[in-house]
Amino acid sequence: MNILLTNDDGFESPGILLLAAALRKNGHRVAVLAPDRDRSGVSHSISFLGGPLVLKPRGEDAWSCSGLPVDCVVTAMLGAIPYKPDLILSGINRGSNLGTDLLYSGTAAAARQGSLFGVPSIALSLSDDTQHTTFYWDMAVEFSLSRLDELAAWWKTGTFVNVNIPNSPHGPAGLAPAFPSCRFYHDSLKMMEAPGGDRYCFYFAGNVTVAPQTGSDRDVVAQNLAAVSSIWVHPVSGDPRDPAARIWD
Repeated sequence: MNILLTNDDGFESPGILLLAAALRKNGHRVAVLAPDRDRSGVSHSISFLGGPLVLKPRGEDAWSCSGLPVDCVVTAMLGAIPYKPDLILSGINRGSNLGTDLLYSGTAAAARQGSLFGVPSIALSLSDDTQHTTFYWDMAVEFSLSRLDELAAWWKTGTFVNVNIPNSPHGPAGLAPAFPSCRFYHDSLKMMEAPGGDRYCFYFAGNVTVAPQTGSDRDVVAQNLAAVSSIWVHPVSGDPRDPAARIWD
């Protein structure tokens, strides 16, 4: 299978390097095109409208990109890699992309952009809400590889597949469908005024609380199951009569 591999953690992230090596070892043709540094939280931003992107060769069929995750997918699909991918994988991300996180996630945005091109696309995350923890990358890679065909089968036109793998040394007990959880971010801001009148704003990430919803992606991950969600790429209104939810059928 021809696979495009990208992320938002940057080209040097173990999640993408280990996954690329494992996919190639299993006979897949893999092109890696990923940001040259951490681009977490950039959502669906693009930078190519502001000038040229710089792609630096990083090995066979591998490049780092001066732009953002969506830039990587767009440039790849418009000819920056030597073949059209059959599948786009974004990740494996360092940390969760659960529920409301999908609004901010560059990992999710890259998968969303792939699906906008009509290519089956999967966002993969190693889910852990604690800080300074050990990430079990080998486990996540092995799980993703062993379930690749099953995860790809979740894809349908007009969606991307979002997968959160519990960060357990022994791996998840299985996988289960889930809907995106409602997450609330309790962040804070500290401002300091400089002598010239400029204000310096320092952002501090706070605790995240999650609505207690049975069957949500957070609930599924808490049960040591990999949460699999099918996410619409097209904006859909809250009106149940909205035909946008059905235009991809």
